[in-house]
Amino acid sequence: MFTLDQVRSFIAVAEELHFGRAAERLNMTQPPLSRQIQKLEKAVGVELLERDNRKVSLTAAGLAFLADARRLVVSADQAPLTARRIAEGQAGVVRIGFTAATGFSLLGPLLSQISDELPGIDVDLRELVTGEQVQALQNGELDLGLARPPFDTELFQSRLLLSESLLLAVPAGHPLDRLRRPVGEGDLGDVPLIMHSPTKARYFYDLAVRHMPVQHGNVVHTVSQILTMVALVAAGRGVAFVPESARLLGIDGVSYLRLEGDERDVVQLHAIWLKGSRNPALQRLLGLLARPVD
Repeated sequence: MFTLDQVRSFIAVAEELHFGRAAERLNMTQPPLSRQIQKLEKAVGVELLERDNRKVSLTAAGLAFLADARRLVVSADQAPLTARRIAEGQAGVVRIGFTAATGFSLLGPLLSQISDELPGIDVDLRELVTGEQVQALQNGELDLGLARPPFDTELFQSRLLLSESLLLAVPAGHPLDRLRRPVGEGDLGDVPLIMHSPTKARYFYDLAVRHMPVQHGNVVHTVSQILTMVALVAAGRGVAFVPESARLLGIDGVSYLRLEGDERDVVQLHAIWLKGSRNPALQRLLGLLARPVD
C-alpha cells in the first residue's frame, strides 16, 4: 500500500515535470524523492513516470492516477477539519420525520432557517405519521420528529413548535358558510362529513370527536391526509374538521369556519427526540428550534 507522502511526492513531480524543482518544492533532496516515486510505482504496479537525463513525462497510467491522487490529498487534508466540524455540530446529517400536514405549514420555514443558519448540516427528510416517527426514533432511524401528541415523555424530550385552531372546512357557498357565526353540533344535522381515519390519522380523529360529537352515519369518506380531505371538500363531497394551517394549501372553493367553543391552541405540533441523543448536529438544530420559526 502506498502512503500519502508518496502521493504528494508524485503530484509534485507530475506538476513540475522535473525532479530538482519538485524536491525543492517539497523541501527535500532528489534521492529520497526518487525513492518515494519508486515505492509508489511498485505499490501501484505500473510505471507512472517516464524519465531520462533530459526530461520527465507522465505515462498514460500516470496521467489517470494524477487526477485521483489530487482528490485523495484534498480529502485527506479536509478529513480532520470535517471531523472537528461534526464533533462541534457545525456539520453532519439530521434525519427528520414529518407529518404530511407539517409539509404545508411549518416545514418550509424551518428548512429555510436551517439552510441560512446551519449551512453545514444536511437534512434527510422522511414523511411519516406520528406512530411511525416514534418507532423510527426508537430504532435509531430518525434524529428528530415533527409529530403530534401524545408521546412517551419517559423516552422523549419535546418542544412545542406550533399550536392552532381546529376549523370546519366547507364548500364555498354552502349553507353553513352563510351562518356568520361559529358552527355548533346542531348545525351539522345530516351534513355529509369527510372524516379522519381512526387508525392512520388517529390524532385528528380523536381531536374532532372530542371537540364535537360526530354522527357517524353522516360520514361519506374516511381519509388520512389533510390535502385529500380539503380537495374532497372543494369538490363538494362534504365538510371536514381540519387544522387552521390547511388554509395555506390555497385550494379554491373552500371556506374555513370557526367552531362553537373554539379552543385556539387545540391542534399541536411538537419536535420530539430521543433522550440522550449524541448527534452534535441535532443539538445545534435544537438550539435553532428554541427560537421562533419565521
